[in-house]
Amino acid sequence: MKLAGPRSLPKAAFRYAVRKPMIEWQVCGVCNYDCTYCIQSKKSREGHPSPEETETFLKFFRGLPGAWEVKCSGGEPFAFRGFTRRIVPSLIDETPHTISTLTNLSAPLPVLLEFAERTQGRLGIVSASLHLEWTTPEEFVEKAVALREAMDPKARLVVNEVLVPDRLEEVARARALVEAAGLRWFPQVLKTKHGRFDYTPADRARVEALTGSDPSPREANLAPSYQGRLCWTGVEYFVMTQRGEVWSCRTARRHGQGFLGNALTGEVVLRAAPKPCPYGICPCTTPANRGMIEGVGLGAREEA
Repeated sequence: MKLAGPRSLPKAAFRYAVRKPMIEWQVCGVCNYDCTYCIQSKKSREGHPSPEETETFLKFFRGLPGAWEVKCSGGEPFAFRGFTRRIVPSLIDETPHTISTLTNLSAPLPVLLEFAERTQGRLGIVSASLHLEWTTPEEFVEKAVALREAMDPKARLVVNEVLVPDRLEEVARARALVEAAGLRWFPQVLKTKHGRFDYTPADRARVEALTGSDPSPREANLAPSYQGRLCWTGVEYFVMTQRGEVWSCRTARRHGQGFLGNALTGEVVLRAAPKPCPYGICPCTTPANRGMIEGVGLGAREEA
């Protein structure tokens, strides 16, 4: 398989202090949760790569130029046995990349602690998603604290929580418990397949109380618009599905645009230069917090 794009870019384009080259990889579709507010269709929340496909993915990562951050999500990555048994060891032992993950922390604590031990020196961030439909704040916080204490001291753990309508008082209580434990809490407005959820006037006030009136991308996810700003997604950042499809960003994929190839079946061609963002919503703060958006997130210390 041939990877085209970054190899032809000037070395200055990879200055880690300015931008942090990153891949968001949906490792698997399978998820052990079924949240009522999940915007992923149930059809997409199933399945995982075969052993043969897993090896092809790993070959792809070995062929990437330079060191990237590979943020593994799902579904729920820990619900796929191949994640801890093959993917994590291979990324650690066979590539220079940093590993991050998005997880609901539902995996048994010994599994999470083993992950923390295996990723010492190579872990970027654990984005731990708190879903009150499936766990209690007390149980979640206890596990999150144990994981953070076992993680590489240079790595970060952030507790993400969706601001679910009609449950905002519960969310506020969970926030208090998270922060009392010394953990960082990161609120996210609810998204739909078509954009941001339209909260009631009463809930809008509660949401603002939880997020602040003008939060930065590292303080809250309000799904803002960066339309017109120069964007490096597709150049030094891309998203990849469990089927190997590579897209410049999440919004581009939803619009059927920004397709860059397939890591399993053919050539992946990254863009040679950034382009102005054409979209009215950026549903994820990750590109902004890795310096991919012109004038946004550069130098941020805490990412989600």
